[in-house]
Amino acid sequence: MEEEWAFAAPYLTLLPEDAGQRRHALRASYDALRWIIRAGAAWRMLPGDFPPWHMVYDQARHWLAADCFEAMAHDLWALLRLAEGRAAAPSATILDSRTLRSTPESGSRAGYDGAKRQKGSKLHAAVDTLGHLLALHVTPADQQDRAQVGQLAAAIQEVTGETVELAYVEQGYTGEKPAKAAQACRMALHVVRTPEAKRGFVLLPRRWVVERSFAWAARFRRLARDYERLPQTVAGLHFVAFATLMLTKAIAAFDLVRNTL
Repeated sequence: MEEEWAFAAPYLTLLPEDAGQRRHALRASYDALRWIIRAGAAWRMLPGDFPPWHMVYDQARHWLAADCFEAMAHDLWALLRLAEGRAAAPSATILDSRTLRSTPESGSRAGYDGAKRQKGSKLHAAVDTLGHLLALHVTPADQQDRAQVGQLAAAIQEVTGETVELAYVEQGYTGEKPAKAAQACRMALHVVRTPEAKRGFVLLPRRWVVERSFAWAARFRRLARDYERLPQTVAGLHFVAFATLMLTKAIAAFDLVRNTL
C-alpha cells in the first residue's frame, strides 16, 4: 500500500533516492524482503518480478545493521498505544522465550532445550501489554531464561525511556538473581503462576499476551525455524515482521479516524 511505504521510506532511505549506485527502487527491495520472511523461501528463490536476490540480500543486510526496522517498530508501538488511548511509553512489560529449531545454517551455535526437547536457538522477547515487541535477543536454546533478565530489562528501559516499572514473567524466572537483575534496572518481576489444580488449557493473566505475539511471529514462515547463520539476523528479521504487522494496524487505525471525521 502507498500509505505503508510512505511511512516506511524515511526509515529505510540510507542514501539519497538519486544515488548513482542504486539500480532498483528501494520499495522493490522492501517488498522483496517482506515476501522472503512471509513465504519462508531461500534468497535464491526470490521471484523474478523482484530485484535480483543478491541485491535484495545486500540491501537487507544494510537495513538490519542500521537497526532501521527496530527504529520503525519502536515508533509504531508508541503510535498504536496512543491510538488506544494509552501513554506512548508502557509502564509494564511481559517477558518470555520461544525456542526455534535449528537448521544446517544455524546448527553450529545451537543448544539443546531440555524442556522443549529440541536443539536450536532461544528467542528472549519483551512485549508491552498490547503485544507489541519492545526488545529481544537470541541465545543458544540451553541458556536459562532467568539469566537473560538483566540484558532484556536494560534493553527495555533504553527503548522506553525507563518508564517500565513491572514485568510479568512465568515460573521459569523465579529466584533471587533475576529479581535483583530487574531491580538494578528499576523494574519489579511479577511471577504469574500456573494453578496447582491445572486441568487442560488455562488462560494465564497477562502471560497470554506474549504467547499471542509469538503466534503472530509464527505466521512468518522464515521465523518458524532458525534459518540464519547469525543470531543478530534472527532478531532483526523479527523486528521486520513486527514492524510489518504494526504498520498494517497503524494504517487501519488512521483510516478509521479519517472516516469518522
